[in-house]
Amino acid sequence: MSVELLNKDTVVEYLISKKVIKNEDSPQVEVLTGGVSNVVLAITTTTQKLVLKQALAELAVSEKWVADQRRAIVEADAIELFNRLTPNQVPKLVYLDPERFILVLERVPVGSTVWKSDLLAGVINPDIGLKLGATLASWHNYGEKNAEVKIKFMEDSLFEQLRIDPFYRFVAAKNPQIEVAIRKLINELEGDKTTVVHGDFSPKNIMVATNDDVYILDFEVTHVGNPVFDLAFLIAHLLCKFFRTDDRLHAKLLANTAISFVEEYQGVRRISPSLTKHAALIALARVEGKSPVNYLSASAQHKLQTVTKAILANNGNLSVTELFEMSAK
Repeated sequence: MSVELLNKDTVVEYLISKKVIKNEDSPQVEVLTGGVSNVVLAITTTTQKLVLKQALAELAVSEKWVADQRRAIVEADAIELFNRLTPNQVPKLVYLDPERFILVLERVPVGSTVWKSDLLAGVINPDIGLKLGATLASWHNYGEKNAEVKIKFMEDSLFEQLRIDPFYRFVAAKNPQIEVAIRKLINELEGDKTTVVHGDFSPKNIMVATNDDVYILDFEVTHVGNPVFDLAFLIAHLLCKFFRTDDRLHAKLLANTAISFVEEYQGVRRISPSLTKHAALIALARVEGKSPVNYLSASAQHKLQTVTKAILANNGNLSVTELFEMSAK
């Protein structure tokens, strides 16, 4: 059943009716862009800085991509969990409307930038990778050791709809020569229920404050599964940006960010040897999947496709360092 979507003109009245804000606090609304799965609006009053998200039933991409709006409820549960674990890195949940799939969060500090935008602009600090590796390892450790935490996230059809189908199966169907290799990676993800996995650990969901503090957002694909996916998802995004740049220093910094991220994580937790295969496939999906990136030239796309398909066709496993060295050739 579809629900009415909020917009810039209706959100204030809605929030006042739910007693989230007061009219006398002079609410101002800003439409935030960049995502494909939600209506996202910023609301600023004299006392609060908030972000409202409402899940879309069909994602705004060229290929048909339907996703269950219940992911808003999953996200609310995940935000409460991860805010409790790392309150300085995950904004607080303010309000949830489970009937209209709406959640309201505290907004990150003014002046924070989207890490994806920083990376594309050549603002690349490998120390961000260190911070993210430490945080992600602590989350995965907690999820693995606390069985009662997993209960809310055991239903994984959202991960199927938002990740396995558009990133793995969609690419496998286009590439019969590597389909068997991709099926093995799917089996590895679907057969592992080790810990609570973020599911969208991407630069577009990470904000960096002026003092380089990091804030992690967008938990709607949180599920109990294989932790290698979170690692691979971030590395794949860094790899796409690596293929984009012609600047040798930027390329080195991107590789160092990925290496720092993995090494910091590995100091706390073991990593699956198939990590770089998952990263290669996810990077390939950003060209051939349902949600391609919009910043790669035709030549960069071709090179990415050639390199990642070669990695997937090879029986051996590369280190993250070797992955970027191979991509630089």
